[in-house]
Amino acid sequence: MRIARLFAATLVAASLGAGSALAEDGHGTNPPREKWSFAGMFGRFDQAQLQRGFQVYKEVCASCHSMRLVAFRNLAEPGGPGFTEGQVKALAETYSVKELDDSGAEKERPARPADRFPSPFPNDKAAAAANGGKAPPDFSVLAKARTYERGFPLFVFDALPFTGYSEQGVDYIHALLTGYEEAPKGFTMPDSGYYNKYYPGHVIAMPPPLSDGQLTYPKNDKGEPVVPETADQYSRDVSAFMAWAAEPHMMARKSLGLRVILFLFVLAGLLFYVKKQVWKKVGGEVHGLQPELHKTY
Repeated sequence: MRIARLFAATLVAASLGAGSALAEDGHGTNPPREKWSFAGMFGRFDQAQLQRGFQVYKEVCASCHSMRLVAFRNLAEPGGPGFTEGQVKALAETYSVKELDDSGAEKERPARPADRFPSPFPNDKAAAAANGGKAPPDFSVLAKARTYERGFPLFVFDALPFTGYSEQGVDYIHALLTGYEEAPKGFTMPDSGYYNKYYPGHVIAMPPPLSDGQLTYPKNDKGEPVVPETADQYSRDVSAFMAWAAEPHMMARKSLGLRVILFLFVLAGLLFYVKKQVWKKVGGEVHGLQPELHKTY
């Protein structure tokens, strides 16, 4: 009984400690948990959404944010946006990359599918100078690098195999892009900042990047957009694209993991069957020796 009480007290203290830690860190409001097609063990990327997300990145985000770890050819790989090799080649040729020639001089050439997305700035110092003293973060693994604490007991369920959840970074990015609002009364705002409900400290240097009707999405047979052309939908699509950019081979990893789990279940069943057969024979031999033991003693 005493042990149960101690355990309950420990759980309460852990939950209170998690909440106070979040308050001290200044994280503010936690982003709401969103529903993503790629979440969970059986999750899959929505190819159409990835294509729309790439459109948002290319037309809005690429002017400031680099994606240096992603190659053009990744866009045509299985499990990704599903562009054809011809589309990827045509896209790559619209970019220029720098390389050294045989004499050591630097020259520019059209990008190839094997090249990675070039940065919009020559270096980090130039990026910082053009953006108020701080270089915009690279998009390559941002969806994995950004996260937030969900606190006790939610983080326990997040670690379980079938209820696990690891999309906090995507939730945060979507919330950040849609979290711009007027600063509350009494909140001191610097001249070069914007109030964001979900950004740590609530002051962010990046102005609101998305607005309703900013981009034109593909149309259906009736000439209507396939999804709403709203800031919320834009942010949702580009967040999903960033999740893919951070892990382009996620679907292959999950597929392999499911096959491994299935193999382990079959192996466990075979081992249990063999164990029963082996010990069944041993048990029979021991049982047959019992009368002889009684005679001996």
